[in-house]
Amino acid sequence: MRWFLGGLAAFAIALVIYVGSAILSLNGLVEAVRAGDGAAILSRTDLPRLRHSLVDQIVFAYLKRVGRDRPVKPMERLVASTYGATIADAMVGKMLTADNLTQILRDGRVAVGETDVNLQRLSDLDASGVLQKIGRLSFVKPVEFQVRLGDGDDAGGISLHFEGFGWKLSGVQLPAAAIEALVQRLSDKNGR
Repeated sequence: MRWFLGGLAAFAIALVIYVGSAILSLNGLVEAVRAGDGAAILSRTDLPRLRHSLVDQIVFAYLKRVGRDRPVKPMERLVASTYGATIADAMVGKMLTADNLTQILRDGRVAVGETDVNLQRLSDLDASGVLQKIGRLSFVKPVEFQVRLGDGDDAGGISLHFEGFGWKLSGVQLPAAAIEALVQRLSDKNGR
């Protein structure tokens, strides 16, 4: 019985440390965003994962758009996944500078060409409300959390991935309007 209670206590302590470390990393990211410190934001970001997350969202929405009118052929899917991902990667690369990433997270503004699309701001997340933060967290994988930025379906969110000794920003879930604007730019570059 003592082994069981000891194991249960150890599990509870590990869970508190696990969730607590995610919340502390999220607080650090929120404070860097509020301060507008692009270097600190980039140091708390896994850029390859973030880039991959955004490219996947754009390519998926592009394939969904093409598939509205007719079925997408396997060769088209392959071309969109390679060539389209290359173009989307170039667009995303321009978005992921220290200044642009700070603008997206602090101001909630995604600049797509001449169009600005808004999402909920990470800087609005209450740094003192631990219970509010826990309510916004959802597990994606044992090493990844998703944080909803707002209450609506189109509010957007971020993902934190455990890497090394802490949690890093690994994804930004853009609202549908931002994805649609990016897909439109991808379509224009593709000639569709």
